[in-house]
Amino acid sequence: MDPLPPNHHGDNNAKFGGPVGYVAALTMVVGRAGDGHLVAELAGVTASDRVLDIGCGPGTAARIAAATGATVTGIDPSQPMLDAARLLTRVRPPEGSIEWLQAGCEEIPSDDNTYSVCWSLASVHHWPDLDAGLREVRRVVKPGGTFIALEKRSPPDADGLASHGWTADQAERFALMLPDFGFADAQVQNHVRGRRKTVTVSARLHN
Repeated sequence: MDPLPPNHHGDNNAKFGGPVGYVAALTMVVGRAGDGHLVAELAGVTASDRVLDIGCGPGTAARIAAATGATVTGIDPSQPMLDAARLLTRVRPPEGSIEWLQAGCEEIPSDDNTYSVCWSLASVHHWPDLDAGLREVRRVVKPGGTFIALEKRSPPDADGLASHGWTADQAERFALMLPDFGFADAQVQNHVRGRRKTVTVSARLHN
């Protein structure tokens, strides 16, 4: 059994600050649109939705959601990521509205029962505290709302950059956590888009 938890890089968030954070933001702009389109399709995002993107990075998925007319909030603990997100959004404003907030998953600056859709792309493996993050997701998502976590698929023996994702075991273990936080019908799905292989864990909050 894989000994590493689903948040096996939970102590690495500090690496996205300062000049390194701006470089990381630039690398995340290219090639991530497919992930954003995938979660928007899985969630069935429409103009009537309020969407929360946890660990939004430079905001690609948030802008894809806003392009449907949805109202979107992107949060990230990294100021460089949010600076990149704001700049890119000014260059090409979407149809819907987006707000960018500096925050982590453990303390989301939103009211209870705010969002119909919440997702976290290539971010859960960086959450410092899975329990605290999932408690906050449960608090801010409306009953019946959708939560999706997407990660790059990683082989069990991966190290370095290749390990920044989930093995099959880590994805399954994350799915098994969700019922304890009020989520039902958790599904683990593998996806291939071009050369990128990802895994999603999706569930809905009990009504």
